[in-house]
Amino acid sequence: MEPHTHVFLGEGHEHAEKRTWTVIWLCGAMMVLEIVGGLLFGSIALVADGLHMSTHAGALLLAALAYRYARRHAADDRFTFGTGKLGDLAGFTSAIVLAMIALLIGWEALARFVAPVPIAFAEAIPIACLGLAVNVVSAWLLSGGDHHHHHHAHDETRTLDIGGTRATLEIFEDGVPPRFRVRGAGPAEAFWAETLRPDGSRQRFLFRDLGGVLESIDDIPEPHAFTVAVHLGEASVSAVFEEHTHDATHRDNNMRSAVVHVMADAAVSVLVIAGLLLARTFGWLWMDPLAGLVGAMVIGSWAYALVRDTGRILLDMNPDPILTERVRKDIEADGDEVLDLHLWRLGPGHLGAELSVVTGQDRGAEDYRQRHFPALSHVTVQVQAR
Repeated sequence: MEPHTHVFLGEGHEHAEKRTWTVIWLCGAMMVLEIVGGLLFGSIALVADGLHMSTHAGALLLAALAYRYARRHAADDRFTFGTGKLGDLAGFTSAIVLAMIALLIGWEALARFVAPVPIAFAEAIPIACLGLAVNVVSAWLLSGGDHHHHHHAHDETRTLDIGGTRATLEIFEDGVPPRFRVRGAGPAEAFWAETLRPDGSRQRFLFRDLGGVLESIDDIPEPHAFTVAVHLGEASVSAVFEEHTHDATHRDNNMRSAVVHVMADAAVSVLVIAGLLLARTFGWLWMDPLAGLVGAMVIGSWAYALVRDTGRILLDMNPDPILTERVRKDIEADGDEVLDLHLWRLGPGHLGAELSVVTGQDRGAEDYRQRHFPALSHVTVQVQAR
């Protein structure tokens, strides 16, 4: 049995760290320009944009340091479950800073409604446009190589013991339509499989011999989330394939907080430009503080979402209740009794589970690991005989 590993860092951790340092230097320079320009030319919205950029430069620094610390201490035994949650802690802290800045911007904007000040439009508008350009570049740099659309992540290989024969079953889709491939099982005419999906639909798969490897004749439809019963002659065994969305288990909240800071700055920059243009064109000086107020509300909403999501992880809330309930039902359908079942996130792309089960059958901890938690990074199983 392989020893446990407690390195639960997200995919592309070091690359994300490098991107973050690059954006820190870029935003630091723009921060100084906006604050000085806003003070010289009398735009509270521009000063607010610069102040927020200073805070997100600090938040980006926090993110970069969190990446570095998590990487350097990933194997440190003092961290029981590794340093995978450090990014979530940094994201939570950044969200608190975002919320505080939203309140500050809103307060200053309200004050300017009561006591408006003259604005040097010719100087303020170009600086605001430059700020927007910097935010767009920053967002592009931070998003490089980081996918925000939904990806599917699943452990594609299962080790099976079929009537004393040890075989491996995998979903093979390297440049071809996804099909089952089996090694160590042969012959093809004695081997078949049937999938059972959560909606109750079933599909039978026959196999052909490719020379040492058996491959299913039919393709496997998406999604790859099902229980598959594998048959070799009279013997059979089941395996579970789970599929999780990128956002649910793979989201890097440290990078997310950095992107949110940049996007908040971009949103404020757009509002600043719109407010300044309307104020200059129609003489509506109140549009400048209104832009700051709307920006504060946008930033506040993003901060709330980030606090909510990172807080759930830091408090070890269940990240996938559907998977938890499905595992419980599968185990109890075999006649076992689940005494305790916990699921939590260890880091981006890594889930942990603890299971306590009572069984009257000859099953060990490894049987439950392979059948019910094949894609999880850290699983502890306690088996009690009935």
